[in-house]
Amino acid sequence: MPDIEYESRGVPLEEYQFTPRDHREQQQRDTMRQFVSRQVEEDVAKCRADPEMAARRRQAFENAWKLMQSFKKADHEIMRWRVRLYCGHIAETRRHYESCNPTLHGSSSMDCPECGKESSAIVAFEPIGLVGEPPAAAREELAAPPPPKRPTRAELERRIAQLEKENERLRVLGRID
Repeated sequence: MPDIEYESRGVPLEEYQFTPRDHREQQQRDTMRQFVSRQVEEDVAKCRADPEMAARRRQAFENAWKLMQSFKKADHEIMRWRVRLYCGHIAETRRHYESCNPTLHGSSSMDCPECGKESSAIVAFEPIGLVGEPPAAAREELAAPPPPKRPTRAELERRIAQLEKENERLRVLGRID
C-alpha cells in the first residue's frame, strides 16, 4: 500500500464559512442536476415507448452492476472522511484510500443524510481513518523495503568480462563498430 498524504480543508468543520466559490459550485451543481433530470425523463419516456430498448437497457444496467460488485474493496482499502456539506450539515463519507481528498474523481457532492438535500457540495473535509486495519501482509508491505544488495567486486568483474565477450562477438558479426 502506498504512503498517501491526506488533505484537509476548512477545519474545524463546525466553523467553516462559505466562500463565493462554494455558492457558485453549488449553483452549477443544481443547474446540472436539473438538466440531467430532464435528460433522464426523456430517456425513460423513450424506453417506455420501446420495450426492446427497455430490455436492452435493463440488461446493460444489470451487467454494469455485476461488474461494479466484482470490484468490492476490503475495509483497509476504504478511507472514512468527515465532511461539511453545502446544506450546512456535517456527515461521514467513504472513498478509496488512494484518494487524498474526498472531492476527487467526480465525487465532490453527496445527498445529505440529515436533511435529504440531493447533490449537496462537499465544501470542507478531514480524514478520519481507514474503515479497517490492513492485514499483517499489507502492513509488512508498508515497511521500508531492504536496500538492494550491492554486487561484490568479483561479481562486477565477471559481468564486465561477459559484456566484453558479447561485445567482441557482435563486432565479429559486424553489428557493432
